[in-house]
Amino acid sequence: MNDMICPEHVSFAYPKEEGLSDRLAIDDLSLSVAAGEFVAVLGHNGSGKSTLAKLLTGVIRPGAGRILVDGMDVADENLLYEIRKTCGMVFQNPDNQLVATVVEEDVAFAPENMGVPPPEIRRRVDEALQTVGMTEFKTQAPHLLSGGQKQRVAIAGILAMGPRCIVFDEPTSMLDPLSRREVMETIVRLNREMGVTILLITHHMDEAARAGRCVILSSGRLAMDGPPEEIFTRVEELRSLGLAPPQTVSLLYELQKEGLSPSLSAVGVDACADELYRLLQNPVKE
Repeated sequence: MNDMICPEHVSFAYPKEEGLSDRLAIDDLSLSVAAGEFVAVLGHNGSGKSTLAKLLTGVIRPGAGRILVDGMDVADENLLYEIRKTCGMVFQNPDNQLVATVVEEDVAFAPENMGVPPPEIRRRVDEALQTVGMTEFKTQAPHLLSGGQKQRVAIAGILAMGPRCIVFDEPTSMLDPLSRREVMETIVRLNREMGVTILLITHHMDEAARAGRCVILSSGRLAMDGPPEEIFTRVEELRSLGLAPPQTVSLLYELQKEGLSPSLSAVGVDACADELYRLLQNPVKE
């Protein structure tokens, strides 16, 4: 399987004149994300998550090392157009990505600017809106939509560009629980049904649990890397990095401390419920 995203010994520091620390926001980071993977990136505030997102999409450039997106170096200005067609980005606040007064016009904005022929734009817009479940709202004004609906329109706008990879920078951080669930279902479907490579930057452990792999940053460095079922069992190590495990794992961990023997790899709600049922059937302490 080919690498879609590959930072190689990347470092980056914000300049002092911007009023920010000259401490490295990303510090000698190497990572590879294969095509079709769903990777969640976690870390406490200031760990470098959002900086990494900007680096991967060419918004900022590394001070050292290089970043390859589908084999293309993001430092090459001649390749930026192709890179941004290949790898799209969805931000925290959907209002920052909505530019038109009608939903379908907003989704058409990027392909129009790419010079895509009108019949193909029509096809892409219809397909993208159907993918995110927003077809019935195509003639509405974006400002009348809920936060989750706006975010799904923003995702549709990226999909209309035909990317094979999407970086989500905390896309649910401004949403209510229902809207969060709607957006996460869309993200999971893009990966599982369409094969889009997903890099999800989040601070919600339950969202990260739905990924196939978790990457944890600390002070701009790679601290942990592995499947959620393995990463979230390392409760004390997570806490030392300023992170709390999912509530399911926290519950099972507390039961483990009381002498029971639950499996901490039961990360999902259903898996946790099954594990609790098993313990209730045989509540013998070790």
